[in-house]
Amino acid sequence: MRTVLNLLLIIGSLSFCSLTTAQSLSKLLPYPQSVTEHKGIFTVKKNTKFFTNASDTDQRIYAEQLSLFGAPVQFTAKIGKAQIQLLIDPSIGDKYDAYELNVTTKTIIIKSATPSGLFYGLQTLRQLAYQEGSEWLIPSVEIKDHARFGYRGLHLDVSRHFYPVDFIKKHLDALSYYKFNRFHWHLTDGAGWRLQIKKYPELTQKGAWRKSPDWKTWWVGDRKYAVEGEPDAFGGYYTQEDVKDILDYAAKRYITVIPEIEMPGHSEEVLAVYPELSCTGEPFKHGEFCAGNDSVFLFLQDVLDEVIALFPSEYIHIGGDEAAKGAWKVCPKCQKRMKDNNLADVEELQSYFVQRIEKYINSKGRKMIGWDEILEGGLSKTATVMSWRGEEGGIKAAKAGNKVVMTPGEYCYLDQYQENPMIEPEAIGGYMPLKKVYSYDPLNIDLTDEEKKLIWGIQGNVWTEYMSTIPHTESMIYPRLLALSEVAWTNPEMKDWKSFKSRVSNNYAYLKSIGISPKPISTIITQERKVDLENKIIWVSLLADMDSAEIRYTLDGSVPTMNSLLYEEPIKFTATSDLKAQLFKHGEIASDIQEFRIDVHKGLGKPIEVSRFLDGYKAGGKTALVDGLVGTYSYKDQLWQGYVKGIECVVDLGEVQPIHEIRAQFMQLVGPWIWLPKEVEYSVSDDNVNFTPVATLTHDIPLDTDTMLFKDFTFDGKTEGRYVKMKVKAIDKVGAVMFVDELIIN
Repeated sequence: MRTVLNLLLIIGSLSFCSLTTAQSLSKLLPYPQSVTEHKGIFTVKKNTKFFTNASDTDQRIYAEQLSLFGAPVQFTAKIGKAQIQLLIDPSIGDKYDAYELNVTTKTIIIKSATPSGLFYGLQTLRQLAYQEGSEWLIPSVEIKDHARFGYRGLHLDVSRHFYPVDFIKKHLDALSYYKFNRFHWHLTDGAGWRLQIKKYPELTQKGAWRKSPDWKTWWVGDRKYAVEGEPDAFGGYYTQEDVKDILDYAAKRYITVIPEIEMPGHSEEVLAVYPELSCTGEPFKHGEFCAGNDSVFLFLQDVLDEVIALFPSEYIHIGGDEAAKGAWKVCPKCQKRMKDNNLADVEELQSYFVQRIEKYINSKGRKMIGWDEILEGGLSKTATVMSWRGEEGGIKAAKAGNKVVMTPGEYCYLDQYQENPMIEPEAIGGYMPLKKVYSYDPLNIDLTDEEKKLIWGIQGNVWTEYMSTIPHTESMIYPRLLALSEVAWTNPEMKDWKSFKSRVSNNYAYLKSIGISPKPISTIITQERKVDLENKIIWVSLLADMDSAEIRYTLDGSVPTMNSLLYEEPIKFTATSDLKAQLFKHGEIASDIQEFRIDVHKGLGKPIEVSRFLDGYKAGGKTALVDGLVGTYSYKDQLWQGYVKGIECVVDLGEVQPIHEIRAQFMQLVGPWIWLPKEVEYSVSDDNVNFTPVATLTHDIPLDTDTMLFKDFTFDGKTEGRYVKMKVKAIDKVGAVMFVDELIIN
């Protein structure tokens, strides 16, 4: 009996250990490069002793992180009796922030060659820790880990919306917890100057305030500024003492803060305060500094002197993006500068501007970093490029021998919609769900192995035009930043979408504990398609972010229930069908019903002649309108095809046959100048010469509708023909673009 009882106790203990280990590992984010589970649990006790051979400064940082376990941590002078040891050990190697963590029932040992590596080992330990009653438990585990990239960053635009010091601090907490090591602070832009410069106090007295609390109202209004202290002045700025406080807080989390001072463009707020630095000498007229005015460079040097004195970062960010340069073309000073320096055009004048600033930054012992426009005209090898307009700028920079931080808008701009734009709060546009962020691989590019070594890392960018509240800002950053953390840290072979979804859910408690409000896990079901054009088969995969949820679906028009088909693998369609799907979790409905029309239509894979489409938005090329693939909520997804002026295409069905439906979907999003067409005409023909119109379709949707919308232009009737033509007229607006999805013929 005693033997049986002991055996049951052992089995129960092992089950508890296994459960605790599973719970702990299900919180690890980003996931380590190597994890080996062992039996047993380490229990942190009141008399647990700590030792480190790190410096006094690092000891204080580690002690603060270990305070999770209760009483303030005191490190002993000798290693002998310490159960938790944090050891600087050069033998661990020089991979980015490499560390080793070994937990047994008796000891916890973290080793790294660097203080930052020990810190990240501590973050992993914090994530593993599991509380039972008043005790903290850590499962026995061996972890060997390092970062994939040296630069792992988050950018925050505080110009368009000002955020208090406490807001920044709690996000620094989250950044360090998820092993980010750079905070890119976008301190100046047209919407407000946010950094105290003592030599130019009016920058913050006048340039940090506006009459409108949110950016959009200011942008569509008069774009004027206010004076500090006025009753209706909105905004704010950081004093130099604020900056020192934040820098100290970041340093204790091994985060480098990189300041950005925008130039030569995005400087409307400076020129409103100091109009003599513009080409015309008038405020509220241009956004670019006058490149021909030496006073501009003296001003910027003064500003940079104070910035460099404040910020210890190796790099100073100068922006450099989206300079309009129109004023330079007619400015006598700029034209003289061009003549004196043999500059062919204003693009070369911008290069002169950037290179002159770079030389000044270098003379102060620092290096320059900027958006990919700084490439134009050449850079010194000490400059680093942030590639935001896709990956092309980064590829070009790496080939030229410059370090690169990848931050392409398609994957890294956290101001885009996460779900259906028609029900989400307004955003800049685009569509970047959690899985898309997670799918990014910065090294999946056309570079040699040596050139790829110049890809220093990645960064998520938070532009705040449409984020006027703290909760909204946080919901845009989280959980997508967690996906970026794993992209930045974890090798691709260790990434797993299903595991990641679970670990994201298990990290919400931590985020909420530090005062961050992440966006609730999406309950949206999305589809991905693969098409066999030869056999006219469409395979549909159903995807959801929610962890441990089942997708149930029907194909007969009925409402899905727990007894409906369980989605387990891609669904095969050989005929047009209506698919309804719904999430269920623990037997309960967890989402709204979502409906998908799967059109295995007559035009699928048929020959098509089509007018010229936009090179950057060609989708699948000539056959994109009959390839069975449908667009998402983003015109950038390479599933929507873009056109200017008009569209004309003809599909050859191969033989005369009855037709009862012709349909195409168009998008409207006025921010990037995308409008619905003025008119869509469908016609049919037996000989591809004589066409008979069957429908001419218009709409009454206003051109100034500022939310994303989609509209089907549909012929529903009876006709026949071998050739089907779609002729589309654009609206009467220069520069207007149209985006069209599949042309469906049934």
